[in-house]
Amino acid sequence: MYRLTRVCKPSRAGFVHSGTSILRTGIRPPILRPIRLLTTDAAPPKSSRPKIPIEPRPRSRFLSRTFLVVKYTGYAVFSSAFGILLLGAGIFIHDAFTYTSKHIDRVPVSPLALHPERGGPKNLPVVRALVDDVEDDQAKSLLDKPKLVIVGGGWGAVSVLDTLSFGDYHVTVVTPETFTTFTPLLPSAAVGTVQVRSLVEPLRKIIARLRGHFVVAKAVDLVMSERLLELETVTATGESQRIYLPYDKLIIACGAVSSTHGVQGLQHCFQLKTISDAQAIRRRIIDNFETASLPTTTPEERKRLLSFVVCGGGPTGVETAAEIYDFCQEDIVNYYPKICREEVTIHVIQSREHILNTYSEAISKYAEDKFRRDGVDLVTLARVSSVHPDHVVYTVRSPDGTIIAHEIPTNFVLWSTGIAMNPLTRRISDLLPNQVHKKAIEVDAHLRVKGAPLGDVYAIGDCATIETSIVSHLLELVDEADKNKDGKIDFDEFDFMVSRIKHRIPMAESQLQKVRSLFDLYDSDADNSLSLNELCMLLQEIGNKITALPATAQVASQQGKYLGKKLSQLARKREVLEANGVHDLDEAISGPFRYTHLGSLAYIGNAAVFDLGNLSFMGGLIGMYAWRSVYWSEQVSARTRALLMIDWIIRGVWGRDLSRL
Repeated sequence: MYRLTRVCKPSRAGFVHSGTSILRTGIRPPILRPIRLLTTDAAPPKSSRPKIPIEPRPRSRFLSRTFLVVKYTGYAVFSSAFGILLLGAGIFIHDAFTYTSKHIDRVPVSPLALHPERGGPKNLPVVRALVDDVEDDQAKSLLDKPKLVIVGGGWGAVSVLDTLSFGDYHVTVVTPETFTTFTPLLPSAAVGTVQVRSLVEPLRKIIARLRGHFVVAKAVDLVMSERLLELETVTATGESQRIYLPYDKLIIACGAVSSTHGVQGLQHCFQLKTISDAQAIRRRIIDNFETASLPTTTPEERKRLLSFVVCGGGPTGVETAAEIYDFCQEDIVNYYPKICREEVTIHVIQSREHILNTYSEAISKYAEDKFRRDGVDLVTLARVSSVHPDHVVYTVRSPDGTIIAHEIPTNFVLWSTGIAMNPLTRRISDLLPNQVHKKAIEVDAHLRVKGAPLGDVYAIGDCATIETSIVSHLLELVDEADKNKDGKIDFDEFDFMVSRIKHRIPMAESQLQKVRSLFDLYDSDADNSLSLNELCMLLQEIGNKITALPATAQVASQQGKYLGKKLSQLARKREVLEANGVHDLDEAISGPFRYTHLGSLAYIGNAAVFDLGNLSFMGGLIGMYAWRSVYWSEQVSARTRALLMIDWIIRGVWGRDLSRL
């Protein structure tokens, strides 16, 4: 390698060499000399050769994957073992601190609880004190509180208990059942998809927060003048006994029974309102399949045993039919003779044109198409005329108007067609002259029973219906709105009357949007005023258009929460309101009850439908898991949520339980 350098020497001025072309410039050209470059690395010896790196031999793909599987399997096993040990240690620590011996002796009991006095119209024992009223200081602190008695243990009653504040009332719950039931999943319990224990929560655990009391009895009568509730209990010898239970405020939340519609033979039908109903249905279904599997069963008898008839196309009937279909598809076909699955028939008899007729039209059509694909027989526009031990008779109207009767041989009939009054609500309705509703007790917008002493008796849930008649308040409305007392209502007075109607009956708001149009429509003589006759016709027409709230768990739950919050506020402000001369305490505490519809949903067999008002959702497995999520979140306690989740996992892995218990 060469580097260009310059060497300066004395120049010979004036000479130029011809051979080397030295110009006469006085500067010699540069001379190139070889030099050695210094580098930091020593030069390799001439004999060394570059080394080629040797790559490691690649591992086989099988061994790599095997190593990866073993690695992560080890992680999983170690994590699981650690988790099990941690869980076991937690359970051990919990047991160590909770399993303690408690010695209880000399528990005080009120003498009135052991020997109640007699009184009332029937001279029955009056239970003014309970055996646990004075057992500790906390219980004694509630003796002077107003006595709140709740009849029933369903959605409405539990919602009241959940929203009441401790220390406001001396609470007593009266019901023949010791638990509350999550009724929307009763169809699942009827075929073993979930266990009945996963749907119940003991009422004593719910009222423990309020230090409430529980009486296993059936309410049969009411003495409003003396504030006495008549109960029917069972003694230690099994005999029936009647007692009186005093109250300051009474909440009736005892639900309803199924409507018979005058059909004969309903004693041969099943209903689905309680845990006992679900257990009876499950036993009958298992018995039918076991008998159908016997070699001595004739083909005709086998078809009758495997015929399932559901009367009613509402949510309960549709979900029960869907659960029976799933049970046959997922369990019967695997563990019973195949002929049993082949000869199963499911019939749904509906009096209306569509099933799920309270849902949107799109949802009804989707459910009907799903059932037809599954082979479920839908009989619409039909009425059940009679039920017999071995068949059902229903009628349909032909196009020419004639009535044609049909029979379905069956050994299983579910009756799910509307509600009716139970004996207690019927008795209360008979006691009050202004109770004219045929299916429930009529209450005002504050959920107070109409005709009962103001603020004493409330009713919520399926046993109650909020009044929709505006004409019954005609005289009161006219007296408030007729400012000039001329016997007529001008537009300004009518506008004020509309505001009062909305306050009394909030469900009428949707019918009172266009006030001026309504006024002009019924002002027949065009004198810019409404006579009493014109006003009566207007209010009658509006009342006929108001739709009563449905008898659903959602309505009962919202009513219970509203009433619980209002009663808690009333207990804290009663003294101040009474000192100021306020008579209607309910209106002074809160506004009327307003229902907010959160949507309706139904299970139709590995699929679910949602009616959210203006929005409808229909889906397969996604819809089913959304349906499960909603019902899981609505459980009463964390215990039932855990049990329900375990039931769904067991059903998915091992199938339903086929035992007959």
